Amino acid sequence: MKKLELLAPAKDLYTGIMAIDHGADAVYIGADRFGARQAAGNSISDIHKLCDYAHLFGAKVHVTVNTIIYDDEIDDTMHMVEQLVDAGVDALLIQDMGLLARVRQMLSDSGCRKVELHASTQCDTRTKEKTAWLAAKGFDRVVLARELSVDEVREIHEFCPEVDLEVFVHGALCVSYSGVCYASQYCFRRSANRGECAQFCRLAFDLIDDKGNVIREQQHMLSLKDLCLIDQLEQLADAGASAFKIEGRLKDAAYVKNVVAAYSEKLNTICRRRPDEYCRSSIGHIDYQFTPDLRKTFNRGYTTYFSTGRQPDIANFDTPKATGEYVGRVKEIRHNSFTVAGTAAFANGDGLCFFNDRHELEGFRVNRAAGNLLYPQVMPGNIRKGTRLYRNRDEAFDKLLSGQTARRRISVDMTLSAVTDGFSLDIIAETGKHGQATAAFPHQTAKHPQQENIERQLSKLGNTAFVCRHIEFADGVENMFIPNSILTDLRREAVKQIGKTDNDSVAEQHSNTVRTPFEAQFPWQPEYAEFPYLYNISNHEANMFYEHEGLKNISVCFENGKNYKKPLVMQCRHCIRFSLGFCVRRGGKQPAWKEPLHLAMSDGRRFTLEFKCSECQMNIYAEK
Repeated sequence: MKKLELLAPAKDLYTGIMAIDHGADAVYIGADRFGARQAAGNSISDIHKLCDYAHLFGAKVHVTVNTIIYDDEIDDTMHMVEQLVDAGVDALLIQDMGLLARVRQMLSDSGCRKVELHASTQCDTRTKEKTAWLAAKGFDRVVLARELSVDEVREIHEFCPEVDLEVFVHGALCVSYSGVCYASQYCFRRSANRGECAQFCRLAFDLIDDKGNVIREQQHMLSLKDLCLIDQLEQLADAGASAFKIEGRLKDAAYVKNVVAAYSEKLNTICRRRPDEYCRSSIGHIDYQFTPDLRKTFNRGYTTYFSTGRQPDIANFDTPKATGEYVGRVKEIRHNSFTVAGTAAFANGDGLCFFNDRHELEGFRVNRAAGNLLYPQVMPGNIRKGTRLYRNRDEAFDKLLSGQTARRRISVDMTLSAVTDGFSLDIIAETGKHGQATAAFPHQTAKHPQQENIERQLSKLGNTAFVCRHIEFADGVENMFIPNSILTDLRREAVKQIGKTDNDSVAEQHSNTVRTPFEAQFPWQPEYAEFPYLYNISNHEANMFYEHEGLKNISVCFENGKNYKKPLVMQCRHCIRFSLGFCVRRGGKQPAWKEPLHLAMSDGRRFTLEFKCSECQMNIYAEK
C-alpha cells in the first residue's frame, strides 16, 4: 500500500503544530540559518519541540538547509546539521552538492538514526535523468520542478520507480525554474539561492519590441497566479508522486490551518475510496470546528499551471496582489455607501477590492455592513455601477480561524486487570505504542456497580493527544472497589509512557525501504555549458564534487562570479508570447512586432526575452 504525505509549511513552532493538528503528515521548517527563506528562521530548541509533537502522530519534520553555502560557512552549517539530527528531525532539504557530500559522510560516520536527504526544488529537477542522478548521489527523495505536468511526473516515476517524488500542489509560484533565477541578485544584490529573493517577478514592466514600440505598458508580465492542484491530487498519486507540498513558509497560522485542512480532507477522501491502494503516512483522527475554503485564503487567483498541459491564463498581468473571492457586482451607488448584487454575506471589517478603469487593483475596508448595503471607511472614487468586487479579507472567517479550529487525537484501547496486591492498566495506542502502570491496593468487592465510574475515570484524557476507544475489564475488576485516585494514577502513568517520543523508532517506522543503488550519468544541460554558474558552485567541496562527476567547464556561482556581458537571469516555462495569444506553433496569431522583445523596468534597466520554442521555454537575459 502506498503512503501519501501531505507536507505543510511551518513559519514557526506554533504554525507547525497547527499544521499537524489540521492534518499534515509532515511539516518543513527553517532553522536559524541556511534555509531558502531568510525571514523564516527557528531555533534548534523550537525544532526539537516540533519534532516531539509531530512524532506523537507518526508525522515527520523536514528542515530546509537549501541555500548555497560559502566556504567560510560550511563548518557552521555542519554544526547546525548535527544539532538538527540530535533534535530528531526526519529529513534535510539540500541544494548545495558540497553540503550533500559532507552530510552524507557525517551520517555514515556517526551511525546515527535514519535522516532522509531530500533534493530541494532548487536543484532544478525537470527530467528523469536528473532525478535518477540525484538518487545515485544519495538523495532519498527528489522535489520536482513545479512546472512539470502529471504526464511528466509519471514518466519520471516509471524511469526510477524507487525514488520518492515530491510535488508542489498549492501556493505561490516562482516564474523561473527554482535554483536558476538570478534576477534578484542581478538587480538588488539579493540572492534567491541565499534565501533573499526580492520578488523581481512581481514588478511591473513595459513590454517593448526591438523597434522600441510599447506593446504593453507597466504590467506585471512575470507575475503568476497561485497554484491550486487540489482536484489533481489523485492523478498525481496515480502518476507516482507520494508527497504533496503546500508552499508558504512565510504564511501565518490561519493560512496554514485552512489550506492544510482542505487538502487533508481531499486526501482522506481518496484513501477511503481506494483503501487497498492508498493510506495516509501519519495517524490520528481530526475533529474540525470549521469548513475549509480555499477562496478565503490569500491568493492571486488560482491556476493549475502546467499539470494538464500549457494554459494561457497562468499569469495575472494586472496585479501581483491577492484579489480573493468574487462576491458580486456594484448594484447602486449612494453618497457614502453602495449595494452589492450577489449572494455573499458581509461583515464589518471586510476587505474588498476591484479593478479600476486603468486595470489597477484598488482596495478598501468595509466600516459597516447592513446586509448587502456597504459603508466603506473611505468611499472609493473610482468605483462604478457594475464593478466586479472581490473580498481579500473575510473578517468573519479570519475571526473563526483565530480560535481553536481542530483537534487531532490518537485512539487508545485500555485493559484494566487485577494483579497481586493491586491493579494494572495497559494502554495500546493505534500507533502501536504500549503503556503499562500498576498500583497497590487491596482487592475489595464493591457494594455497588463500578464499571460506569471506572470507565468515566479512565477516559478522562483531557488535553492529551489521546482519546479512549475501548476499555476491557479482566479478572472481574469491574466488580471491585477501586478509588478514583488509584484509577487516576494508573491512567496518568500509562498515558505518560505512550506520550513519550522515541525519535529512533519514528525514523525506523517511516524511513524508506532500502533502495537499489542507481547508476546514473551526470545529466549535462546545454545552457549550463554557456552559463556554468547555473550549477551554483559556491564552495570548494561543491567544486570537488563536480570535478569527480567529470564536469569540465567549472565556474563559481553567479553571486561570486565574473560580470557576464549578457547574463541569463531566468529560465521560464511561462511564455509571454503564448499568454498574449501569439504562439504560432499552438494556433496563435502572427505577431506584428519586431523580435526580440524586451522587458523594461521603470528605472530604465532592460531584459531581453528569448523564446526557445523547441523546448517550449522562455529565457530572460539582462542587458548591460
